[in-house]
Amino acid sequence: MKSPYDVLGVPRSASEKEIKSAFRRLAKKYHPDQNPDDPKAKERFAEISQAYEIIGDPAKRKQYDNGEIDEAGRPRFQGFSGGAHGDPFSAFRQGRAGGGNTHFEFRPSGFDPGDIFGDLFGDMFARASGTAGARARSQHADADGMGDVHVALGVTIEEVATAAKVTAVLPDGRRIAIKLPRYVEDGQTIRLKGQGNRTPFGTGDVLVKLNIKPHSRYRVEGRDLHVDLPVSLRDAVLGAKVAVDTPTGKVAVNVPAWSSSDRTLRLKGKGLPLKNEGHGDLYAHVRIMLPEGGDPALEALFSKTAA
Repeated sequence: MKSPYDVLGVPRSASEKEIKSAFRRLAKKYHPDQNPDDPKAKERFAEISQAYEIIGDPAKRKQYDNGEIDEAGRPRFQGFSGGAHGDPFSAFRQGRAGGGNTHFEFRPSGFDPGDIFGDLFGDMFARASGTAGARARSQHADADGMGDVHVALGVTIEEVATAAKVTAVLPDGRRIAIKLPRYVEDGQTIRLKGQGNRTPFGTGDVLVKLNIKPHSRYRVEGRDLHVDLPVSLRDAVLGAKVAVDTPTGKVAVNVPAWSSSDRTLRLKGKGLPLKNEGHGDLYAHVRIMLPEGGDPALEALFSKTAA
């Protein structure tokens, strides 16, 4: 899989502004709506969106640059640290020299020093010395969350607006279907009980962090959406009914006569779901578009009035 930097065509030293600018340029160029006859446009657009999801987010970009996640946002296995000549088993450290109970700690990279393996070995030896009860209770508490699996999932504005069904891919390749809740915030985590890894203490959960993907058409402000509305000069002068794209489909809106560019039309309740009930609004910003290739009649009109 290509590096997200290569996908967006930016160097690793690129600023957030440069990355965002590259994404917008490529997203506009390869958006499926702009390339209806190109079957590869959708795939390319998805690749661009995935790349921006990684390096467009400062936290994820840091994780990727540090080798903690891969190009799809999945956690990488960090291996074992420590040891002469790269020996992974030198990470077993003897906690106490001499007599008495011996305590070992197993320290793979990225784990807390008081990791599960150290606690497990400590518990085994504690049982031999007659202190198993207290250690077992401590071990059970420390093991809470051991089998949990964390995964990030990008969702589109359309999926958020319609509480759609989405699919999360786990690090082990499993695919889990998820019905989005009615209200989704960027960065929200959904817990799927009993879908995680098995441990000696039970089965963990899957925690899916939802990230709302950047959109080539909509700009998000809170729970409101903003969209550009192309309007011909004729319709701007005379007024017309024009179709506006919303996350749930096209809606006809009346453009009043003599509408200038940047006039804003409010579509009530066409934004993202609110926390309790209802929806935010969608704001369509009029953008007057002149006909491509020119218009002889329009030129003649303006030439006549200028004479």
